[in-house]
Amino acid sequence: MTVTDEGERLAASLAGRLDRLTFTDLTTDQVTARLIDTVADWAGERGWRVYRRAPSVLPLPPPMSAQFSVLDVACARPDGPPVVVEVDHGTRRRTWEKLLAEAAAGRIPIWVRWGVGRFTAPPPPIRMVTCAVTRRTGPDGPLHGRVPATDRPPPAHTVAELSSSDPVELPLPPPRDG
Repeated sequence: MTVTDEGERLAASLAGRLDRLTFTDLTTDQVTARLIDTVADWAGERGWRVYRRAPSVLPLPPPMSAQFSVLDVACARPDGPPVVVEVDHGTRRRTWEKLLAEAAAGRIPIWVRWGVGRFTAPPPPIRMVTCAVTRRTGPDGPLHGRVPATDRPPPAHTVAELSSSDPVELPLPPPRDG
């Protein structure tokens, strides 16, 4: 299996895990934290060593160029190249630069992109996994929610055509004694 094929397989596996994720009324930071936790759990279930806020190979821009960026999740695997995952609700060029640098260092880069709008695909070999959420305005700012892809609206009811002169009997509860 090539690294490209393996990246596709891992991205599909992570997407399947994220599809089952549900939450309501979380802040932006809480959604990002929940997604990072889910990514770490997904990797841990595979027996991988999981590192949160792991140092990236990409240095920070000046004047902090002696320090390195951090990755949301980095995974050491016994059976293949490391996997690195960034989780964002916006499209940031810096994220792409970081993941491209990680790919050049031999790691499989995955970008978990969440939000309500359209998602801009990153350049190869970065694999994008999307996580659609809803958004509403709460008392202190935006709140986000997500229902799993398996939740579907109820089927449409059969509509009988009635003329305006046809009586419609509505069921009423029996009267209470009392």
